[in-house]
Amino acid sequence: MPVRILIVDDHEVVRQGIRTILSARPDWEICGEGVNGQEAIKLAEDLRPDAIVMDITMPVMSGLEAARQITKNKNSAPILIFTMHESRSLAESVRETGARGFVFKSRAAHDLINALDVLLRSGTYFGPQGDKQNLPSKNDNNRGISFMRALDFFKGGPVFVINLV
Repeated sequence: MPVRILIVDDHEVVRQGIRTILSARPDWEICGEGVNGQEAIKLAEDLRPDAIVMDITMPVMSGLEAARQITKNKNSAPILIFTMHESRSLAESVRETGARGFVFKSRAAHDLINALDVLLRSGTYFGPQGDKQNLPSKNDNNRGISFMRALDFFKGGPVFVINLV
């Protein structure tokens, strides 16, 4: 029986990207998709997935609040937060919700499958180096913005992406 994964993100292109990455595992299937935290709660209850990949910043209800609600059920699927928010306090915020880990959108191609494998084995995933995975450096000289991060800033208006040299 395939592993059933629920994807929740308000951007279609991000959900498509997740589907593409996860298609590398033929024993996994996407059992449903949602666009906000409120839908995530309903879909988690109705579909009973084996794992949930969920964004933080969404309309109606955030992914962190949805994770709190979903994890109140002790039999809920493990939740992997999928986010562009690269902050030092992220791991603590994610743990407080009951979610079992996070992956930065900028690292999806490198970390998403491994993170889900760990969660599906009842582990937690806070990056390959624990809580220190890809945290912003005070000496970070990269002033550009990745395409995936730019998508999170888009909320219905034009987006201008500038890479300063």
